Amino acid sequence: MTKRELSCTILTLIMFLSLTCNTTSMTTGKGTEHKMYRGINLGNALEAPKEGQWGVIIKDEYFRIIGESGFDTVRIPIRWSAHAEDDPPYKIDDEFFRRVDWVVNKSLEQGLITIINIHHYEEIMQDPAGHKMRFLALWSQISEHYRDYPENLYFELLNEPHGRLTGKVWNEILAEAIRIIRAANPSRKIIVGPANWNGINGLDSLIIPENDKNIIVTFHFYAPFEFTHQGAEWVHPPPPVGKEWLGTETERRQITSLLDTAVKWSKEHGNIPLFLGEFGAYWKADMNSRVRWTYFVAREAERRGIPWCYWEFCAGFGAYDPKERKWREPLLYALIPKPNKHFVSAITDYGNITGTGWYDEGTYATIKLDKTAMGFLVRNVLDHFEGLKSKDKIIDERTVQIYVDGPREVRAVWRKECTQLMLIVIAACISIGTLLFILKRR
Repeated sequence: MTKRELSCTILTLIMFLSLTCNTTSMTTGKGTEHKMYRGINLGNALEAPKEGQWGVIIKDEYFRIIGESGFDTVRIPIRWSAHAEDDPPYKIDDEFFRRVDWVVNKSLEQGLITIINIHHYEEIMQDPAGHKMRFLALWSQISEHYRDYPENLYFELLNEPHGRLTGKVWNEILAEAIRIIRAANPSRKIIVGPANWNGINGLDSLIIPENDKNIIVTFHFYAPFEFTHQGAEWVHPPPPVGKEWLGTETERRQITSLLDTAVKWSKEHGNIPLFLGEFGAYWKADMNSRVRWTYFVAREAERRGIPWCYWEFCAGFGAYDPKERKWREPLLYALIPKPNKHFVSAITDYGNITGTGWYDEGTYATIKLDKTAMGFLVRNVLDHFEGLKSKDKIIDERTVQIYVDGPREVRAVWRKECTQLMLIVIAACISIGTLLFILKRR
């Protein structure tokens, strides 16, 4: 064998071993970096007092449906506190553990990053000192139980700390919980959120271990609350139904300024990774507004490099209809835009307008107002449609066809018209003048 042949043989052997090692890495999941981008919550199921009590029972096909639709992450809220003993050692029910195992395994089988948390532990919100040891015991059992699971199983400490679980108290408890988890899971991702309901305004009070590089900080986003939670029965009093989200400059600025606040906090704390763990709008809001809001929040989070998890899959905020067994496509496309399909938003301050929706690129969307004038004395009159381009067509005074070459927004611009009021005023002045003239002649 010549030196050249020997070199080629060695190089071939090295390449073979390299490919073998890479294949093993991908098969076992060891050494493979899992990253969150777009996720969805399986809400109203395991965080109910009993699964099914809130109308959702998790089915194995859900994970396939979620994965095939383009999501890479599933967050599974779990009410462990309803399935554990009240007294030491606070043992978690074996049957419930098996149920959670089944759900987690079905999710991991689809290659999804899977987040499990402690959700709706209301007792610790009211009595942190009295439930601290039970909370820590829960995490001791959970972390030990899942210690050998793949790295794409993430732990989230507690959903929306609030009430008497203030920032100061929560910081002390979370530090102990992290130490307990790290004993069995030294490199697993741990998600931690601030007090005050995981709100962005609670980030300033959050303190996490400085040297732990596998911590992710979560926040929830439901602004403006009077829009996202209109008609929500569990809010007292529920915000009134009828609030729209039109995507005005002021509405958008409210969202972007809050997201920028979160990014600023992250940069000030060593660029700690952020995670938008919940956002969504309740079904009682009109669908067009829900789609506008959802699309805008998701894209703005992505623009800032923040992975997100929509609330939620198939209940009151649901993007999926479990009865029809299909996605509510306007919401699905708002979350995961479909190639060559774009959202056309038709907005008006008066009357009703049709045409908002998702359209194929290269087609036309018909935008139509039901009226071009409203009112009596001072009338609101349609002036023009704002946002038109050269390929758009004006059909009549209240109808336009929009050429879909990307996301489009068309706004009906109205003006005040006082002609009738002026005529009435002039007529009144003439009448009064005539009457005065007649009286003066007498």
